[in-house]
Amino acid sequence: MRLAILTSAALLSGAGYALAQGTNTMTSGRPSAVLDDAQCQTVWTMASPNGATLSKDQAVPYIVNFSMVDVDGDGNITADEFKAACGKGLVKNTKQ
Repeated sequence: MRLAILTSAALLSGAGYALAQGTNTMTSGRPSAVLDDAQCQTVWTMASPNGATLSKDQAVPYIVNFSMVDVDGDGNITADEFKAACGKGLVKNTKQ
């Protein structure tokens, strides 16, 4: 009986640890809001019709968290940073 209790406790601890590790490694802002490539391109074209980088003021209607998207910290969002943000759910689909 003791062995069964100890085994159960060990299994529950291991499951709890695995769940906690999964939570800590999550990099997505809004997993349910991830945009596919076509949606991302549509929003990027609206945000930056000429393809130039976006300043914080320009990005406000489209970006959930500017500092998470501006990974290099230069104060502008490039097309590559924007695309990566689409995959993390950090870009708002303003055309739903």
